[in-house]
Amino acid sequence: MWVNFVAAFGLIILLVILFFLSLSWITGFGKLEKVPSVVGQNATAAKKILEDKGFHVALQDSVYVDSVAKLAVVRQSPEPDAIVKSGRTIYLTINRSLAPMVEMPNLVGFSIRSAEMYLQSLGLKLGVISYKPDIARNAVLEQTLNDIDVIPNTKIPLGSAIGLVLGSGVGGGDIDVPDLIGLTYQEAKSWITSLSLNIGSVIPVGTIADTNAAFIVKQSPEVYIETVPGQKTANKIHSGQLLDIYISSVAPIKDSVQATINQ
Repeated sequence: MWVNFVAAFGLIILLVILFFLSLSWITGFGKLEKVPSVVGQNATAAKKILEDKGFHVALQDSVYVDSVAKLAVVRQSPEPDAIVKSGRTIYLTINRSLAPMVEMPNLVGFSIRSAEMYLQSLGLKLGVISYKPDIARNAVLEQTLNDIDVIPNTKIPLGSAIGLVLGSGVGGGDIDVPDLIGLTYQEAKSWITSLSLNIGSVIPVGTIADTNAAFIVKQSPEVYIETVPGQKTANKIHSGQLLDIYISSVAPIKDSVQATINQ
């Protein structure tokens, strides 16, 4: 019996010693590896690189970054050059092969700054900016994708570059300079507004009691210009441009406007 007891005890001691001797082999204790950088690599190539180093690989997440190649590694955990145990699992975040879709907003009427901020909030980019004649200076008139008009609520890929057409601040065609001489300020103001023009400087000639009832006695630009001495032609102006006016409490006689101003 004692022989069996001693033998059993010796066997237990032997097993314990063998367990502790093999523990480092079982846990990989003391076997460390530097994690290689696979960011930017294709997912398949990255997996092979890591597995060749003895690591396990797991896909943790997928995102979309338009500046990164499709199916390329965007992030890895642990980070590159980290010292870890051999056989550790490396988690990868992969760039999607297809961009998610978002709805195109309606940017018409927005200022350029507001439109750019709105695009950024949706994950879209500001593309080529162009201008066309319109009195709404720097306001969005049209929105395009790949040079084609894109209507609001259309599904477009995330990261798309949206081109904007802005108003240049002046009208598209020339019109004759209106003849304001003899009109009251109020009448002239209404007419100028209807022509998509703007009043610039208002210069009083003499004492003015009521601006709205004052008369226009001179304007700049003038109605006619002399391209050839003694030959008058109609002067032209763009929509959105300014007209400077001189006002007086005395109505002018058109044939002697200059004399009235010089008084």
